[in-house]
Amino acid sequence: MTAETLKTYTAKNLAELARKHGVQGWHAMRKEQLVKALLRVSKSVDRAKSGATMHLAKPIAAKATSIAPMRAASAPIARNGATPMAAKPAVRPTAKPATPKADSAASRRIQLAKLEQQRFKNLSSNTPQNKPGGVKDRLVAMVRDPYWLHAYWELSRTGVERAEAALGQEWHSAKPILRVLEVSEGGTTSAAETKLRDIDIHGGVSNWYIDVKNPPCSYRVVIGYLATSGRFHALARSNVVSTPRPGSKDSLDENWSAVAEDCEKIYAMSGGYNVDGDTTQLQELFEERLRRPMGSPMLTGYGSGVQAAVPRRKSFTFEMDAELIVYGTTEPDAHVTLQGDPVKLREDGTFTVRYSMPNCRQVIPAVACSANGLEQRTVVLAVERNTKVMEPVVRDSSD
Repeated sequence: MTAETLKTYTAKNLAELARKHGVQGWHAMRKEQLVKALLRVSKSVDRAKSGATMHLAKPIAAKATSIAPMRAASAPIARNGATPMAAKPAVRPTAKPATPKADSAASRRIQLAKLEQQRFKNLSSNTPQNKPGGVKDRLVAMVRDPYWLHAYWELSRTGVERAEAALGQEWHSAKPILRVLEVSEGGTTSAAETKLRDIDIHGGVSNWYIDVKNPPCSYRVVIGYLATSGRFHALARSNVVSTPRPGSKDSLDENWSAVAEDCEKIYAMSGGYNVDGDTTQLQELFEERLRRPMGSPMLTGYGSGVQAAVPRRKSFTFEMDAELIVYGTTEPDAHVTLQGDPVKLREDGTFTVRYSMPNCRQVIPAVACSANGLEQRTVVLAVERNTKVMEPVVRDSSD
């Protein structure tokens, strides 16, 4: 390693090299300090290698010189007095000096790579496995806004092991994914679910943001492992959620650290109050995180003892009405009528008219004439109000 080479690395890469080579205090060093420290390590390694080579070369040379005289002195003398030719000493190949430190560092890197690969694939690595009562495999989907979903999961180590056993040889090439399904309106079976796409995920996390399109729409998310053959092993399925219409102000972009402030809205947007949906896992998750019951708005706000704590009134009233606001724009000097009545225009040609909305169908014709009377435009607005009063629900305080 040279200074010029090290300076081309980023500070993050230099810090990783310093950590691998055992540099003390590497995490608090700047880039220049890391370069100097790595150069010192490189020089010390070079000195150690050169010293080891010299130490091994000297004994080999001494041994080679001492073997030749001994063999020459012990050579037998022929009967005719001639001395036979001395046998040449066997030349042994010089072995390269062993570097146990380098071997151990390489084995550590291989072991760390294997552990990282296992953690990357294990979807239960970020779930505490020592929870009271054990870990239940569950996946909860929540609506953040018209274009984003938030998926949160808790998976047991046993569930991942079952997936490994079920996939067999295909497990080695399988990858963890989130499968996004579009649920058709009113659909309750898998036949009404259409696969939209698969999202590659990894272990070490327990939540994921999912971008969706074409709101409003209903979705379900499935987590599992997908083999290269196309075989999919599911670990958990989420509840069905429906995204709101754009511009409905139901847009929330916080995580669990700030969910408590808008928990009722997130719970409702994610289908928590839907009596026909499978919201058990969603309710359990909210109750665990918020440490209070979720479900009925009465129980959510005041607890199960509200009927006994608050005296029941003789009559409970609830009324609702609606208004219709008609607005538009035209030329400032035009003449506009709604249902035959003239409308006063503002200076910029805009107008606003408020109408009551009875429980029926209304047809509101709007006519605009130019100032010179040569041009006329007509727009017919049809509005229908259909109000239905449901039967009241009275809960017994003993329930």
